[in-house]
Amino acid sequence: MTSRRASVLRLAALLCAAALSAACTREPAGTTLKFWTIGREGEVVAQLLPEFERAHPGVHVRVQQIPLTAAHEKLLTAFAGDALPDVAQIGNTWIPEFAALGAVEQLQGRVTDSSVVRQDDYFPGIWDTNVIDGKLYGVPWYVDTRLVFYRTDLLAQAGFAQPPRDWDEWRRAMAAIKQLGGEKKYAVFLPLNEFEPLLGLALQQSDPLLRDHASYGNFESPGFRRALAFYVEMFRNGWAPPMSNTQISNVWDEFSHGLFAFYITGPWNIGEFKRRLSADMQDKWNTAPLPGPDGPGAGAAGGSSLAIFHSSTNKQLAWELTEFLSSVPNQQRFYELTGDLPARRSAWDDPALAGEGYARAFREQLERAKPTPKVPEWERIAQEMQLMADRVIRGGVAPDVALRDFDAVTDDILAKRRALLVKSSVP
Repeated sequence: MTSRRASVLRLAALLCAAALSAACTREPAGTTLKFWTIGREGEVVAQLLPEFERAHPGVHVRVQQIPLTAAHEKLLTAFAGDALPDVAQIGNTWIPEFAALGAVEQLQGRVTDSSVVRQDDYFPGIWDTNVIDGKLYGVPWYVDTRLVFYRTDLLAQAGFAQPPRDWDEWRRAMAAIKQLGGEKKYAVFLPLNEFEPLLGLALQQSDPLLRDHASYGNFESPGFRRALAFYVEMFRNGWAPPMSNTQISNVWDEFSHGLFAFYITGPWNIGEFKRRLSADMQDKWNTAPLPGPDGPGAGAAGGSSLAIFHSSTNKQLAWELTEFLSSVPNQQRFYELTGDLPARRSAWDDPALAGEGYARAFREQLERAKPTPKVPEWERIAQEMQLMADRVIRGGVAPDVALRDFDAVTDDILAKRRALLVKSSVP
């Protein structure tokens, strides 16, 4: 073989290898639909997608899982870099921010024409989290709300056959449980590094948390004062320990040991309590709606929604994926795989959910769930709420002073919003 012929053959072999390598790394033929998810949901939802791809020949759904701690920043970075996916799982409280940025599509027209997504089948407060200034920007995927996990045996020992339904009943139950347990035991655990328990009490009031088109804090209102007073009362009476989650071994062990009888938390803890509590504890706990001032109370409307991004070139396919994941059978299947509660009422007819006694209280409270203020700045304000409560409980700051300062901080956070509202009102 001549050296020239050998060189030609080697060049051909290299070109062939390069072609094969490119074929191995290229995207699947057809259309690739990019779907970003948060945490474990991405791993689990992949089990549902082959059915969607079979119904859409040539379409491949590429799922990217994002850690919860990085999800918000990654979505904002992708928006700035024009690198958003077609569709994504977005926390309900993030919807106002991405709507304000113009990043997400309005979906009301698609919902109106849909035979799958029916607004009247969704819990109203959950659906409302996706409506900003009368426009729909997302479809609820799964839901949560925080309510009371409680020790049935400790409540019975204190003389109560049923969980409390209002604040007065709750006061009596907590006082009796504290007396029964003594100095080193408590009635309720309200972690001071969480704003959610106080927020739940505040949402039960008629006064809004923000006023004047959500441009000023409204935390000195009678409603929020009432919520804070009840919250503080639980600590002042020794019913709640002035502690954060990091100051105890873990909530499941301490709940089992009787350090506290009531704990406000979400549906993910149904599975955790089943796994982490011993066998002899499994018949000694249950769930109940969060007591309200005058009867069963509301809670925050939480969970995640599916949003389609304005930059997507595959909006129709993205909507069809949204419909697919929103169908009642897939809502039920997703619950079986994850324990995430369905956003649709009819999905709760599934025997797996209908027979789950611990979920029944969530089903009841979801009918009364309320959205948090729909402003992009809400998460910053919520963190300030937690700091304010900590200053009152552990810092000894008078509630009146703390609320005045909290309103002032909130007004500063909302300064840009007020400026934009003024600008938009100028003819």
